[in-house]
Amino acid sequence: MEKLYNNILLPDNFADQPSSPEDVPYLKNPPEVIDISVGRQLFVDDFLIEKTTLQPVFHKAKKYDGNPVLKAETEWENDPIPLACPKSGGIWYDEEEKIFKAWYEAGWLRHSCYAVSKDGLHWERPDLGFVKGTNIILPYEGFELEKQIKEGVFEGDLSFLRPDSNAVFIDYSAPAAERYKLFMRNPGGMGRGMAAVSRDGLHFEKFRFTNALGDRSTIFYNPFRKKWVYSIRSIEANETGWYRARRYRECDDFLAGATWDASEEHRWLSCDALDKPNPYIGMTPQLYNVDCVGYESIMLGMFQVTFGPENNICEAHGVPKITELIPMYSRDGYHFSRPCRDSIINASVGEGIWDRGYVQSVGGVTIIRGDELWIYYIGFAGDRARAGQSAMTNGMYSGGATGIAKLRRDGFVSLRGDGTLLTRKVCFTEKNAMYINASGRVQVQLLDAEGGEIATSRVFDGDSTKAEVVFDSYNVSTLNGRVFRIRFIVDGALYAFGFADATGNFGGASAAGEVIL
Repeated sequence: MEKLYNNILLPDNFADQPSSPEDVPYLKNPPEVIDISVGRQLFVDDFLIEKTTLQPVFHKAKKYDGNPVLKAETEWENDPIPLACPKSGGIWYDEEEKIFKAWYEAGWLRHSCYAVSKDGLHWERPDLGFVKGTNIILPYEGFELEKQIKEGVFEGDLSFLRPDSNAVFIDYSAPAAERYKLFMRNPGGMGRGMAAVSRDGLHFEKFRFTNALGDRSTIFYNPFRKKWVYSIRSIEANETGWYRARRYRECDDFLAGATWDASEEHRWLSCDALDKPNPYIGMTPQLYNVDCVGYESIMLGMFQVTFGPENNICEAHGVPKITELIPMYSRDGYHFSRPCRDSIINASVGEGIWDRGYVQSVGGVTIIRGDELWIYYIGFAGDRARAGQSAMTNGMYSGGATGIAKLRRDGFVSLRGDGTLLTRKVCFTEKNAMYINASGRVQVQLLDAEGGEIATSRVFDGDSTKAEVVFDSYNVSTLNGRVFRIRFIVDGALYAFGFADATGNFGGASAAGEVIL
C-alpha cells in the first residue's frame, strides 16, 4: 500500500483491473482527510466536495486565430508529403533557458526535428549540423550509433530512427547528462521502441530497445509518484470483436526500465458505452492515443478518440480520419475520470481547413502562460489529389501541422451559480496564504473539522486566476498541520483554490513549463 501526496492509499495491486472513468476508487472512497499541500486544487471531479448547490460547467479550449503556428515549409518537411507536427513529440517551455522548444516529425514518417521559439508562436529552425543546413536531429538515413552497436546495447537496426511515435520529456530532477528523455517507435504493427537520454535535447545516447508495443505508443512522467509510464497502444478483443486500447507499464528508472516482464504490463484504458459515435460516420469510437502530464495537483491526460472512418476509406478519398481530444483527470496517476465526454479540441472537418481531422495531443500536453493554458495540438488537412496512393504518400496523411488552443488557467471545469460549496476535511503544511481562481462574487469561510467557524474572508468581487483571499485579523498559516474544512459562498464561477507558501508558490506540477509574465 502506497500513501500518495494527497493521502490517497494506492494498493500494491492497483493495476490489476483496467481504469474505468465511471469507477474511480478514490472518488467512491476518498481519504478521511485530503492533503492539499501540493498545487492548486481543481474541481474537475467530486474528490474535494462534501456537498454543493453549484453546477459544473465543462469548457472547450478556444483555437488560436493564427493557427497553424508550425507547418511544413522546408524541403525536408515536405518529403515525401507535407508534415511538421510533434505526434506526440513534445513542446515545452524550458523554465531554465526561458525558451519554447519543440521536437517534431518532419515529412510523413521521415525525420525528427527540433525548433525553438521566443513566444511560442513563431518558430525558428536552427542549423544543427547533423544534416547540413537543417534542424534535423535524428535523420532516418545514415545515423550512426557505432559505440552503442559495439557495446551490444543497440542492435544495429537503424530503421528505428524513423519516427511514428516520438516523445521527449524534460526531466529537471535528472543528472545533467540525462536531462532529456526520448522515446521513439518506428511505424506499423507490433515492434520494439527505443529509449535514450540527452544532455541538450539534441545529442541522444545510451539507446535501449523497449519491449514490443503497438505503433503510436508513447511515454509520460508522473511527478507525484516519480514514475515513468509507458502508454502502450494495444489491440484487445471482446465479444464484439477487436478494438484499440491502451496498456500501462511504470518504472522508476527510465533507461533501466526500458524492458520489462510481461506481468508488469497491464490493461488500462479504452472507450466505453458512454463514448458515442459521430452520427455522420457511425463507427464505434476507439481509443487512439493517450498523452499525460502532471499539472498542479492532478495528472492531466488527453484521451484521443478516433471516430473513423477506417484507414481504407480515408485513403480512398485522401482525407484524414476524425480524431478528437477529451480531457481526463487523475489523482493517483492510474485511475482517470472523464466527467464530460465532449471534446475539448475538435476536428474542424471542413474541406481545406488545416485541422480538418486527425487531431492529436503532444507530449507535455499544455504550457502554462500567465492566466492561460496553451494546449498545443496537431491536425491534418488531407489532400484529395493524393487519394488512392500508397500509405507513404496518401493524402490522408498530408498537411500535418501544429496549432494552439487556449483555455483559462485551471479552466477545464467551473462550478457556477448562486450557492455554496463545502469541502471534505483537508489539511496542509508550510502554507501562508489562500488564493482562488474565480469570477463573480466569492466569500470563504474556514471551518474546523466539526464545522465550527474559524474565520470568514472579505468578499472577492471580480475575475482573477489568482486572487488572494483576505481574512481580517486571521493568519492562514495557523492552519498548518490542522484538519479543517472550507465553505465557499459563490455568486458566479469558481474554478480552483490553493494555499501558497511565503514566496507565493503552490508547490504543484507545472505541466510542460510555466511562462511567468
